[in-house]
Amino acid sequence: MSLRALRTLQAIARHGSFAAAGKAVGLTQSAVSLQVKALEEEFGAPLFDRSRRLPVLTEAGRIVLARSAEVLALYDDIAGALGDERSLAGRLRVGAVQTALAGVLPDALVALNRAHPRARVSVSVGLSAEMAEKVAAGELDAALTTEPVRPYPAGLVWTPLYQDRFWLFAPPGQARRSARDLLAELPFIRFDSKAWAGRVIDRELRRMRVEVHEEMVLDSQDIILRMVEKGLGVAVLAVSDEIFAGLSLTCLPFGEPQLIRNIVMLERQDRRGGRLAVALAEAVKNAKAAAASPARKRAKGTRRARPRRSSP
Repeated sequence: MSLRALRTLQAIARHGSFAAAGKAVGLTQSAVSLQVKALEEEFGAPLFDRSRRLPVLTEAGRIVLARSAEVLALYDDIAGALGDERSLAGRLRVGAVQTALAGVLPDALVALNRAHPRARVSVSVGLSAEMAEKVAAGELDAALTTEPVRPYPAGLVWTPLYQDRFWLFAPPGQARRSARDLLAELPFIRFDSKAWAGRVIDRELRRMRVEVHEEMVLDSQDIILRMVEKGLGVAVLAVSDEIFAGLSLTCLPFGEPQLIRNIVMLERQDRRGGRLAVALAEAVKNAKAAAASPARKRAKGTRRARPRRSSP
């Protein structure tokens, strides 16, 4: 039995003739006749009274018409059911640097929940190096981290998501001074060099041949920025444009040229997160794209900003 033949039968009943039904379903009148004949042979009964000018359904024809409507409705519902199946299900254990938590990750999680309401995502926060170890050990399915800086655990792969830029943060009123002078003259509040971003900062300071006067070593952007705000020194941090824009501390590009860091989705080679991790990565990219344009317009040309509190 052909579903197409059943649709043709419905078209004949709806349009009143073989010719009109053929036009509706894209068949010639003779092809319509052949499909009707095939159905009659299948069910062993005539479906139309052909003694009249226009075809009239027999009792058998009316039964087949009614049941075929049910069959076609069930078939057409399969697409909707498959649409539900395309909604991913399961649990994803994700780690994230705090800049992601303070930036795009919440919006990405909202979008993921709307698209895949049966999915459950648990989120923990930490430094990139710590979360890389947890991903490698299978304690996390994936993590939003800085692109790995050697040495890092073996067996990891990553998907690029977006970029942050590195800035020198200084107390208000220092915007006319160079980043090199501020680093050389004011106390330096160091971001933990065990963190991947901290290693990048240290490497650039050595390249610049700037000798800093270290006063504190901290692993929280929130605390570091509070220290800078109180006039206790300067610091170098990587932040997203949407966090950076429109705030009050003195901010100068760090690095020559300005350094960037890649934020990635870090996974094991066996990609335990599966399609759900892929969906989260796409949601993060989309959330970043939505936030980036207005943030860049606000940040363009500014040399003073006060970032929101966050910790990578």
